[in-house]
Amino acid sequence: MNATAEVRFFPQTHFQQLEMRFDAEYGVMWHFMKPKPRPVFNVQLLAELRAFHGSIEQQGGVTWDNGEERRIRYLVLGSKAPGVYNLGGDLTLFREAITKKDREKLMEYGRRCIDNIYPWSRNLDLPLTTVALVEGDALGGGFECALSASVLVAEESTRMGFPEVLFNLFPGMGAYSFLARKIGRRAAEELICGGNLYTGRQLYDMGVVDVLAPDGAGEAAVYSFIRKHAKAGNGRRAIEMVRREIEPVTREELMRVVEIWADAALRLTDRDLKMMDRIVRAQNKGTELEVVSTNITPITTLQLAS
Repeated sequence: MNATAEVRFFPQTHFQQLEMRFDAEYGVMWHFMKPKPRPVFNVQLLAELRAFHGSIEQQGGVTWDNGEERRIRYLVLGSKAPGVYNLGGDLTLFREAITKKDREKLMEYGRRCIDNIYPWSRNLDLPLTTVALVEGDALGGGFECALSASVLVAEESTRMGFPEVLFNLFPGMGAYSFLARKIGRRAAEELICGGNLYTGRQLYDMGVVDVLAPDGAGEAAVYSFIRKHAKAGNGRRAIEMVRREIEPVTREELMRVVEIWADAALRLTDRDLKMMDRIVRAQNKGTELEVVSTNITPITTLQLAS
């Protein structure tokens, strides 16, 4: 059992959609998403994530444990929703904005997402490592969030993918930027445009997932990675900085893509919006999936409730 201590930045009650704990032995700040009523990136969850990460930035990457200052070396984001990491963007908000032709509302939501994803992708510009722990389905923006971490840890049977193509849109908060740098432009486009879901095992084989964990052993895999990483932590973090220098993802790039996404969203037809409504219902009920065999590898395709 690893020693844990409560987060000291804010009283826990200040957050309704986040839960935190700190492991002093390894310097791991764990935080877990608890969005309501659906496991998506609603505005409140985005605000709480930014506030929490902002507090870590302001404190220079330290917290306090039993009156002693402790450095945060690993910042891990997971989920408390059973079987779900995050199902993506707030499609109800999207639909309302599209119906009203409210481009600014779409842009404001996009800015909130980039306000989170950009510093997270840069390890908050602190000597720490961001880790996404995916123990359940990560769709759309949930997958984008996981991709933006320095390290993506996923259990073998978790399912990830981008359903946006099903309603004639694309994931506009970093998917292309992060995937193209990780696996190349062609593979990124195939993954984004196919509308398929992939298991953690498949994505590990593709080079998307960094650490593969047996089902039910996600946290143990994080600790295994940390023990290995910590043996040369200074050098490993320097490599993470080199990666950002060689293939930088800038805030300006991410925001330009958000603009393209918002304009594309405003061109959706009534038929597209009806499909979006079906996905909202699937988010409310949980996604229904079936395995489809291909000549190359089994993939999972999103099946929507009618």
